[in-house]
Amino acid sequence: MSNSDAAAILTTPDLGEALRAVRTLLDIADTANSEVDFEAVIRSPEVLVRLLGLLPGLKWSSSPGGAHGSSDAGDDPARCLPIRVFDWCHPLDLAEPFIVALGSDPAAVRFDLDAWPEVPAAGLERVSQKYAYLTLSVNSRDLFQDELFGDHTVHVHVKNAAWPAHTARIHWLAEQVGGAFTGRVESALL
Repeated sequence: MSNSDAAAILTTPDLGEALRAVRTLLDIADTANSEVDFEAVIRSPEVLVRLLGLLPGLKWSSSPGGAHGSSDAGDDPARCLPIRVFDWCHPLDLAEPFIVALGSDPAAVRFDLDAWPEVPAAGLERVSQKYAYLTLSVNSRDLFQDELFGDHTVHVHVKNAAWPAHTARIHWLAEQVGGAFTGRVESALL
């Protein structure tokens, strides 16, 4: 396992704008064999019902402050709220329904891409799957749902945001969605 740097390139209170940015970045990326991973903190029984309708085998564990339990133990998640969701390796087409189901609960939706393409005009080389990720933080500004806000942040991942070639890719991707790299970077486990 290794880390990547997740660079925030767009923060907006408009979920539609954040989703348009994600779609644009997905159109740029190689997504032939891509998957999406979900991490969330579910507090609401209504959100839980919607998510279980979408993902009946939802993987979760109790969150600090909630009753002890987990999906692995066969516990009832409704009796354990709040819960933390860690459900990975889903088809890309489940991302938007998952996001819509969240309501105001926070999440990180990570898109595991096949590659960021070469962009000769910008001097960018192809980036393989190992560092080709995109994360949308919903109702949060960070990857781990620690900074809860009523807005949403798009992050692009690179091996090291301090390296000029990687910084150039961050800036180029931000430009494609009308965003800007402000220097806000988080370390992400991959």
